Amino acid sequence: MDSSASPGEARPERVIARLQELAALTGGPDGARRVCWTEEWQTARRWLRDKLADLPCTVEIDEAGNLWATVAGVSDDVVVVGSHIDSVPHGGWLDGALGVVTALEVLEMYAHATPPVTLRLVDWADEEGARFGRSLFGSSAVCGSLDPDAVRELRDRDGITLPDALAACGVDLDRALAAGNRLQNVRAYLELHIEQGPVLERQGIPIGPVLGTFGVERHAIRFTGNTSHAGSTPMEMRRDALLSAARFALEVRESARRRGGVATCGMIAVEPGIVTAIPGTCRITLDQRALDPEVLAGMLADALDAAGRIAGEDGTSAEWELIWRIEPRPFNPTLIGFAEEACRAVSGKALALPSGALHDAAEMARHLPTVMMFVSSNDGVSHSPREDTPLEHLDLAVRAYAQLAQRTLNWIAASPGA
Repeated sequence: MDSSASPGEARPERVIARLQELAALTGGPDGARRVCWTEEWQTARRWLRDKLADLPCTVEIDEAGNLWATVAGVSDDVVVVGSHIDSVPHGGWLDGALGVVTALEVLEMYAHATPPVTLRLVDWADEEGARFGRSLFGSSAVCGSLDPDAVRELRDRDGITLPDALAACGVDLDRALAAGNRLQNVRAYLELHIEQGPVLERQGIPIGPVLGTFGVERHAIRFTGNTSHAGSTPMEMRRDALLSAARFALEVRESARRRGGVATCGMIAVEPGIVTAIPGTCRITLDQRALDPEVLAGMLADALDAAGRIAGEDGTSAEWELIWRIEPRPFNPTLIGFAEEACRAVSGKALALPSGALHDAAEMARHLPTVMMFVSSNDGVSHSPREDTPLEHLDLAVRAYAQLAQRTLNWIAASPGA
């Protein structure tokens, strides 16, 4: 490669053609079939390696199963570009794969020119967690937040354990954390993804920078009242656990609207669950998300107050169980600025928005400057064969991401080792 040559231009038509090729190879009428740790995921990996074979890069698989392709630069400082090629069952043709194939295009731009700093593509292993329920496996291993003992007993629907599935793909769970050495000299991480929501489409804006990933508070609340006969118990003497849960769900919705977050009561289970009995217990799940930690804390405080107050008024009790929580992960302001400039340069407009879904970028943001870029999703649909994005929007996204990568490479080159 020539250290004095300029990089080539991004070719969105090549990215789109490759995405269509991958979809034909590992998809069909029922959607994508690239569930991680399966033969079809490995087929997709072999496809990716074939595309990388023509580029001046080194390719390796780390201890957690992540794929890395490195183009040496003038400097040993590293900028990482990428996403994940695995999918959910019956998934879409763009989720994850768009980011990997566009990152491949960034490497193509430097096929005949040396980048100012080292450029590295990553295809994260098991972002989706579709088979074993543990999302962000590869990126959490690299970032040190994976606890091997916490996932050791996970099994898929056929009873196969996660360690056995990993071993079939050449990965040893007990060595996965050694993948953390791949963060050495990494100075920035960039990821392109479909929005998986309706905001960009509704605003008529094709692409935009992402401010960060929402923090999550996920709990189950059990309301306990008194089971009694549906016909012989007067209304004023009832202790109906379901009605307490219903009132609670309405209050947490209003709290989210008022504070600017989102809240979902997605599961409800009633006992004894027969038509002639007043519910004596009701378990309801609560998922609250926000980018601002104060907003998230305020929503949780509202929910705790509402549960206690409603239980007192209804003659029921409320017990809380923590399911999972993660703090908000804001992205780097400088990189957000670069992403916004790139979006405006190619489309004339941009909308900065948070990500309600988690991504590998959320793990990387804990350690180094990180940003994502979103492109619109038709009707906000994802994780479905109906997932789609207008081709002209994909064109703009590839061009904007290429500009973001070049701006970031130059920024890191201007402050070596900082």
